[in-house]
Amino acid sequence: MKVLIVGSGGREYSIGLALKRDEAVEKIWFSPGNGATDQLGENLSITDYRDLADFAQREGVDLTIVGPEAPLVDGIVDLFKEKGLTIFGPSAQAAQLEGSKIFMKNFLARHGIPTARYIETGSLQEATQFIETLEAPIVVKADGLCAGKGVIIAPTREEAVQAAQGMLSGESFGEAGSKIVVEEFLDGYELSVFAVCDGKDYVVLPAAQDHKRLLNNDKGPNTGGMGAYAPTPLVNEEIYRKLDERVIRPTLKGMEAEGMPFTGVLFMGVMVVKGEPYILEYNVRFGDPECEVLMPLLKSPASELFYKAATGRLAEAKIEFHDRYAVGVVMASKNYPYGSSEPAEIIVDEIHHEELAANSHISYAGVSRDEEGRLYATGGRVLICVGLGESIREARDRAYMLVGQVHFVGKQCRTDIAWQALEA
Repeated sequence: MKVLIVGSGGREYSIGLALKRDEAVEKIWFSPGNGATDQLGENLSITDYRDLADFAQREGVDLTIVGPEAPLVDGIVDLFKEKGLTIFGPSAQAAQLEGSKIFMKNFLARHGIPTARYIETGSLQEATQFIETLEAPIVVKADGLCAGKGVIIAPTREEAVQAAQGMLSGESFGEAGSKIVVEEFLDGYELSVFAVCDGKDYVVLPAAQDHKRLLNNDKGPNTGGMGAYAPTPLVNEEIYRKLDERVIRPTLKGMEAEGMPFTGVLFMGVMVVKGEPYILEYNVRFGDPECEVLMPLLKSPASELFYKAATGRLAEAKIEFHDRYAVGVVMASKNYPYGSSEPAEIIVDEIHHEELAANSHISYAGVSRDEEGRLYATGGRVLICVGLGESIREARDRAYMLVGQVHFVGKQCRTDIAWQALEA
């Protein structure tokens, strides 16, 4: 099987790593990939989606997997399907579940899927009136894509009004904030739950937990994610059952009924409040860094999961996961998330510890390679050190042992990834 992966981050690297281990896969391309994906396959410099589809046709690509949200919202899946190509991901219409928070919230309301009380508006006056009815903190969201940064949790009503004003004026997020969602704050614990869907059938992956804040103890600004672990013991069979009955099935039925059957990854941002799951948001692709801890737990061939989902045949697949844990620790550049940093050469010590070598790996993200083949940290989130183990503690310890083997100027990471699970 020949596979094309669209994207350039740690998520796409980890998918490539899973496919590299897959005996059914003979060739992998990345578009555009990063400075390390060329060790797994071949990087392409094709930026136009039509040109990329032409390439896929010429080379006989059997399956294209789309990593990030922007190409999905832009309609890359529709374009590839028009050319008769097999591609994993939702149509542009279905991708509105992430592309528009207003569409997503209204969809949840139409189909009775549990979510926070909200209003969608383009009027500051209307937003302010609704804010006055809520207890602080209050959540304000830009409608459009903001690279995962368009959500503000305002600690006071006054700051919620300021956040709404900043978005609606275009000052905060440009066009993406021309309409907003204001909603009540749900107080519980947050989970990332992923379902790989083929339009009708689905496979639920082990629930993960992401660490969004920059600093230990969940302090500091929100980031794209500083680490993740899976599966989380904070989810029991009862919560999985409620998600199945109240969220996943109604979503797939609703999307089909509205003429946009959902194929791809349904990423559910879940808040559990007193044992009841509520949907905070939907995304239509794997989370990053959640993907980096989920891919190593996949026991079945990765190509089978993605290909059967892309071709509407998940019902005939038997997808299994290892009965293990994975912990991923993001190593970020010096100035992340406030600004860019000077490129810094990455040195990885040779690992002599056999157990560590067999149960850990690096997923590379914001990296580039120079003409001499040296790897440099050039992005915000540079790489993810992933540890595997029979317990969360063992996986966590291996991830941090690997962190100790990686060196570049200005490196930073949290030292408490998976703390909630270890304290549970």
